[in-house]
Amino acid sequence: MTEFAARLVGNLAALWVASALLDGMDYGDSFWTLLLAAAVFTIANWIVKPIVTILAIPLIILTLGIAYFFVNVLMLLLTEWIVSDFVIDGFWTLVGATIIVWVVNLVIAALLHDISRARARPRDARDVL
Repeated sequence: MTEFAARLVGNLAALWVASALLDGMDYGDSFWTLLLAAAVFTIANWIVKPIVTILAIPLIILTLGIAYFFVNVLMLLLTEWIVSDFVIDGFWTLVGATIIVWVVNLVIAALLHDISRARARPRDARDVL
């Protein structure tokens, strides 16, 4: 699976979990809207986020990294702005969604890392027994 596809699937799962847990986040119960939102979010994180992060480096340093969290909030806000049926109501819902998306992606990345390590590990006769 390519890196983009893995990130897309991870973001799809993360946005679905955030929508399920937060009342103020809605995708209209349409899988295609959720898929489009995940695609836009993935592309925004891939292209826009590095640019915004570079521009925000002084603020990130000044706030000891807290401003980086708001870069992530901006990516979710950009996704909401581009995808018309994807709605996030209120600032705190946006903050909560950002945290949930981060946690879900962290768990998925850890699982994928463990799977890739298990596949790359050389088989030993002791492992079979």
